Amino acid sequence: MASLNVGNLGEYLREQRRNAQLSLRQLADAAGVSNPYLSQIERGLRKPSAEVLQQVAKALRISAETLYVRAGILDAERDRDEVETRAVILADPTLNERQKQVLLQIYESFRKENGFEITPDLAQGMAQSVTQDMAQGMAEHISGTQQAPDTAVRGPRTADGSDADPQQTAS
Repeated sequence: MASLNVGNLGEYLREQRRNAQLSLRQLADAAGVSNPYLSQIERGLRKPSAEVLQQVAKALRISAETLYVRAGILDAERDRDEVETRAVILADPTLNERQKQVLLQIYESFRKENGFEITPDLAQGMAQSVTQDMAQGMAEHISGTQQAPDTAVRGPRTADGSDADPQQTAS
């Protein structure tokens, strides 16, 4: 099989894996990809999708953007601003998830109107990242609300903490 031009991605991944003191098998398990597939990526025989690169980056605790650039999915100069803009929008704590998604859609429509479109691989990787961030945020929100008092759900309480009789509290 001929080696693909993936911008020294394989060499870079191998170096990062070794710096993290992980075996190929450990990284493959942590990233959720097969050991042979990861080996082929490291040897430059396979070009992974943005989704796989994101999983590997997360397992190595490095920037997925760096891997996107090395794999040729992102143009380092042209696309950096787009990635940074998206990251700022997604990180804004004053916006809820629906507002973030609407803002990203508007941003993308303006970029398309001006002749700049993201690649399908990058869009898929970003969508998965957003989905994971949303899921984590929702889990944190849910766990936070579970710790809150549940009087709104269960109704008023008596002085000893037991449920009050609804008929007595209504009169």
